[in-house]
Amino acid sequence: MPEPTKKDDGQPEVAPDSSDVPSENSVTSKEAKVATKDTEAKVTEAEAEAAVPTPAAEPPQPQPVVIVVTELEPVEGEVTDPQPIVTEPVENGHSEPEQTQPERSVQVIEVKEEEPSSSKTHDKDDDVTASTPSPPPPAEDGSTPKKLSIDLPNDSDPESTRGRKDSVWSLGDGQPPEEIDKQTENPPLSTLLIEKPQSGSITVGGDITFIAKVEAKDLLRKPTVKWFKGKWMDLASKTGKHLQLKESFERLSKIHTFEMHIIKAKENYAGNYRCEVTYKDKFDSCSFDLEVKEVPEVSQSIDIRSAFKRSSEGQDDAGELDFSGLLKHREVKQEETPEVDVWEILKNARPDEYEKIAFTYGITDLRGLLKRLKKTKKEEKKSEAFAKRLEPAYQVDKGGKIRLIVDLADPTVELKWYKNGQEIRPTPKFIFEHKGTQRIMVINNCQMSDDAAYSVTAGEEKCTTELFVKELPVNIVKELEPVKTTVNERIELECEVSEEGAKVKWMKNGVEVPTGVRSRYRVKSEGTKHWLIIDDASKDDTGTYSLMATGGTSQAHVQVDLKPLKVLMDLQSVTVLLGQPLKLNCEIYPGNVPGRWYKNGQLVQPNDRISITHKTKNHSLDVESSTIHDAGDYTFVPEGYTQTLSAKVHIIDPPRVHLEALNVQDNTVTIVAGNKLRLEIPISGEPAPRVVWMKGERVILDTGSRVHAETFADHTCLTIDITEREDTGNYKIVLQNEAGEDTASVKVKVVDIPDPPEAPLVTEVGGDWCTMTWEPPRYDGGSPILGYFIERKKKQSSRWMRLNFDLCKETTFEPKKMIEGVPYEVRIFAVNAIGVSKPSEPSKPFIPLAVTSEPTMLVVDDVTDTTVTMKWRPPDTIGAAGLDGYQIEYCIEGTDDWIVANKELTEKTKYTITGLPVEAKILVRVKAINAAGASQPRTTQHSILVKEVIEPPKIRIPRHLKQTYIRKVGEVVNLVVPFVGKPRPKVTWLKEGQPIDPTISIRNSDCDSIMFIRKAERKHSGKYELSVQVENHIDTAMLDIQIVDLPGPPQAVKIEEIWGNNVALDWSPPKDSGNAPITGYTIQKADKKTMEWYTCVEHYHRTCITISDLVVGNEYFFRIYSENMVGLSEDATATKDSALIVKEGLHLKNPEYNDRDFTEPPRFTQPLINTFAIAGYNATLNCSVRANPRPKVVWMKNKITIIDDPRYRMFHNQGVCTLEIRKPSPFDGGVYTCKAVNDLGEAQVDCKLEVKVITQE
Repeated sequence: MPEPTKKDDGQPEVAPDSSDVPSENSVTSKEAKVATKDTEAKVTEAEAEAAVPTPAAEPPQPQPVVIVVTELEPVEGEVTDPQPIVTEPVENGHSEPEQTQPERSVQVIEVKEEEPSSSKTHDKDDDVTASTPSPPPPAEDGSTPKKLSIDLPNDSDPESTRGRKDSVWSLGDGQPPEEIDKQTENPPLSTLLIEKPQSGSITVGGDITFIAKVEAKDLLRKPTVKWFKGKWMDLASKTGKHLQLKESFERLSKIHTFEMHIIKAKENYAGNYRCEVTYKDKFDSCSFDLEVKEVPEVSQSIDIRSAFKRSSEGQDDAGELDFSGLLKHREVKQEETPEVDVWEILKNARPDEYEKIAFTYGITDLRGLLKRLKKTKKEEKKSEAFAKRLEPAYQVDKGGKIRLIVDLADPTVELKWYKNGQEIRPTPKFIFEHKGTQRIMVINNCQMSDDAAYSVTAGEEKCTTELFVKELPVNIVKELEPVKTTVNERIELECEVSEEGAKVKWMKNGVEVPTGVRSRYRVKSEGTKHWLIIDDASKDDTGTYSLMATGGTSQAHVQVDLKPLKVLMDLQSVTVLLGQPLKLNCEIYPGNVPGRWYKNGQLVQPNDRISITHKTKNHSLDVESSTIHDAGDYTFVPEGYTQTLSAKVHIIDPPRVHLEALNVQDNTVTIVAGNKLRLEIPISGEPAPRVVWMKGERVILDTGSRVHAETFADHTCLTIDITEREDTGNYKIVLQNEAGEDTASVKVKVVDIPDPPEAPLVTEVGGDWCTMTWEPPRYDGGSPILGYFIERKKKQSSRWMRLNFDLCKETTFEPKKMIEGVPYEVRIFAVNAIGVSKPSEPSKPFIPLAVTSEPTMLVVDDVTDTTVTMKWRPPDTIGAAGLDGYQIEYCIEGTDDWIVANKELTEKTKYTITGLPVEAKILVRVKAINAAGASQPRTTQHSILVKEVIEPPKIRIPRHLKQTYIRKVGEVVNLVVPFVGKPRPKVTWLKEGQPIDPTISIRNSDCDSIMFIRKAERKHSGKYELSVQVENHIDTAMLDIQIVDLPGPPQAVKIEEIWGNNVALDWSPPKDSGNAPITGYTIQKADKKTMEWYTCVEHYHRTCITISDLVVGNEYFFRIYSENMVGLSEDATATKDSALIVKEGLHLKNPEYNDRDFTEPPRFTQPLINTFAIAGYNATLNCSVRANPRPKVVWMKNKITIIDDPRYRMFHNQGVCTLEIRKPSPFDGGVYTCKAVNDLGEAQVDCKLEVKVITQE
């Protein structure tokens, strides 16, 4: 059997075995490989046709299913459970060999699972064979794969109905297989798609992904992509558990990627699909096919309990059939259980015993087991030759013995045994026994080669079975041992396992060791021992080696080092002048060791100039005439040894500066400032000289930002990115190396525009002009200043305006024609022969302004012993600069020293000058100040004598306080009483000769006094006296304050007399009048029956009244409210007795009357009327009903009773029924019914309501 080969992705692959000979049961196969995230499955399908054609009219006959099960060697780091490989059925009962068909491969499609779980999950009712895990390779001994033939009954359901009926979504009917194999025509060139989805094939339960890519370089936005099945089914609405659509965008490559994931495919997912891409007026589409293959079910008779245990309790795949339980685990040891044929027990049991049997033998998936049992049950065909046939399958451990027994109906019939179609002859391995009618074949020492299909023929009849040989895990008995050795030595790794001839795998650093003919590795095995041999070890053989067996892994580390070397004379580093010979030599032991010379890691080869010699222990390298390129690190490497010999070779040459390459006069370079200067000066010298650029005593570094020096192999460079005037000067170059030193100088002259002048000064400002001056720039750029340009702009603007087009030779200028009140800025440009300088800094903002006119009407307002108060009017003319304030100055009469009275400007037109000497005479003047300066002063015409004048006090009572000041209780009282008098008067308040209440706040000032009461009370009423006193002068005033409140109720209200329909009432005024006169009374009456009060008279002034026009027979009560200017009293006083109105002189005789029956059924006296309502405005429906007793009213809309609807309100008062519809909408239109029901009957009326919607035009 061929050995497993490796694929590029690290997964094992089994090469086809050309030595297999097709037998009578052999079938041809096609292989399809599906790579998933968890497993890699290889499915073999049998495609065989019957040797004898069957007519189409005959119904299909039951056929056996051939199941091929092989084992795959595990990959390091994981346990691979062997899984069955299912083939399609072949016709039963024909032993003739069939012509094999050639293999054909199916495209491999990689599927990425979206779920993070490592194990695939399936629906609970899905078929067992919906997903086929990775199959193992065939056995090593070259025998054919083992086969299990089981006759399954022909189900009545067609094959197309075997899929699940509870699918989440359906993709429609699948495409016929013959259409899948057809070659599609070449589609037209795509305008959008750069990668199209490709057709694919998967098994039922598998996953697959289709990918489409669109290039987005010429697209402004994301294109629109749609996925279809067939011609019309849009898959965007089918996304869910089995279908996912994803989009992504790679910004670097600018490619849109669209993916369609089909998860756990079903049979009806097969068919033709289409992908459409649209972008504006562009369109592109692509069709592709999906083939879903159904895998026949697997029926096992071996270890049936483990097959029908749930794969994982509580997991997503709980309820799935886990066929890994049928196969051998590598690491987990199975518990030994007695061999019980549960399958036979279930076949022979009654249905009511299934659950008990499943509980007894640990079968948890009873539903799946019964489904399989139903499919596998069939009627036993009666055989004429066999009384008892072979079992469908047998199982035996490797190395064990198995007995195959048949019972013949006729013992004389000739019997033949076959293995995979080949007749079996008696040997020590195969022993035939006869016991009566029983015929027994004993197979001794079963090996993996005995795992095959066996059959026995008796005359024309034949029965078959499958033998499964269970291979025990191979354990490691003796572990590998670590090895440490040197190169060219032999390495031998030994390991012992528990079984002879066991198949093992050797790995190095996790990768399988190649053991081919040309490989450096040799593998040897003897009995249970295995060796890995490396004859000539190298340093690359260092690593971790491991041996993998089915029962475990053993590993050991191998270390290969170089051999030590004895150096008699080491290499010596040398320094050689350029052009001189160079010689390197060394001596090592042993002398027969060859070696190689390396320079800077490169192998040195001998030539006309270089010679390499080896004489016994001496190794030498000679160079006739050294060059610059001969310098470097030389290394001598003896072959096979760890030690190397190294030396450095230096080639030196005196340095030199080649200034003649500049080609400038006097080595002077002139450049305009702002340009880039790059001086490249050739140099020479070996080793490369150390170059230093200097300007004066300052060294120019190569790390400078603007000025920096760079040195290369053959030249040095001085770079000034943006030259400035400071760069002018002599630059010195110094070269140094081991061979000597050299210097040179270069002069650099930088010519520039002048510096900007300083910011100009505005010395004088007028209404529309100013005068400005400035200083010449400090640096003229190496050329005399020719003149200046002047610009100005408004401060809030960003546009400068040139004021002179001819150069101004002077340093003064007078701009004109400016707008008064607008702030301006000016700046200067200096000009020389090179150009115009940068602008100067703007001047301080200035405003062309004019001063105001002088203040007017300056007069004396007040004079004291030390102060004089002046007041005046604003100036008549105020310019655009406005008015900032006033400045007051004074001087003593007879002097010219004007003293500023106010340190800061005052905006008021009144000011008091303080600190004046008593009885001094002063003159006062006032100036108006603005941004333009001070105006002309306004001066008093005569001197002012500083002496206080006494002014008698005078109270100026406001008009509204000259009469009684009335306020209600709780209101605020705020009285302001102004007065005059000098000096400041003394103010005193009294209430009726006594100090005022502390709750009253008094605040006095120079000119008024304020009385404030936050919440007035009646105790605050009274006469208040205000006195103002200045020395012996006193002035007084009286204020009358009245705080009023509601009055109390009248007293002693009584009925004086009753006559006819008249009643005379009398009462007394209230005790509390509310501190205000009683303005009247309000009299009310109430009938004793209803006690509803009605007003008879209002604003009545007297304390007695006669109430007339009373109703005869009624009994009345009366009550009276008192009233003042505040209002009615809070309470009223009522009469204690009532007044009965009777008719005088008549005696009432009560006649006898028969009781009248007032009961009547409901009757609508006013029906409902058809109504139009406006949407959004409340609508009402009204009707009136007459009934006794009072009826129950029910409202209905379209014959449906309206109950607890917040949009409706229903009223019923005095027989009037009202339905209010709140903000109706067109939905509220319809037929409304009002129904009245009582014990005597019922009645109803209808109307139609139409709701109109008003549209806004």
